[in-house]
Amino acid sequence: MKVLISEEQLQQGISEMANAINARLDNQPLTVICVMTGSIILVADLIRQLTMPVKLGSVHASSYRGATDRGNLDLDTSMLPDLKDANVLIVDDIFDTGHTLHAVTQHMNSLGVASLHTAVLLYKHGRQELELDVDFIGFEIPDEFVVGYGLDYQGIYRNLPYVGVMEHEDLSANEEA
Repeated sequence: MKVLISEEQLQQGISEMANAINARLDNQPLTVICVMTGSIILVADLIRQLTMPVKLGSVHASSYRGATDRGNLDLDTSMLPDLKDANVLIVDDIFDTGHTLHAVTQHMNSLGVASLHTAVLLYKHGRQELELDVDFIGFEIPDEFVVGYGLDYQGIYRNLPYVGVMEHEDLSANEEA
């Protein structure tokens, strides 16, 4: 596995993202929505650097079924707090095709939020199927299958402290295991 973004680079990028969020949202109370499960580590690190009062909620979004191909998106919103008139920041691990963030954004807008912002750790170039402006981006990456720092392959590798590229040999080894 090749390291794409080191642990040190991740922490620097998250600090820069937090600073941008703090500057733009100017100490307004904020409800941060964690898109589970991939963004859980990012959200934990990010909210500790936010200076405004923060509430936390989550949605569970899943579209991968144990492989690298996208399937139908399942969205579970049962863990959301009341968002009527709230300032909301949706935090996701990766902007790939755009389907997940688009669906979550549409759902949040239907709940009567006062403002809605989006943040992603990774913005993958070349895979977008939907246009969506992301407010805060940690890193822009090439079109490669990545794991670590919350991102997984078949449920594993989320615990890596860096973002790594799954190379062909890695995929083959996991398929044989």
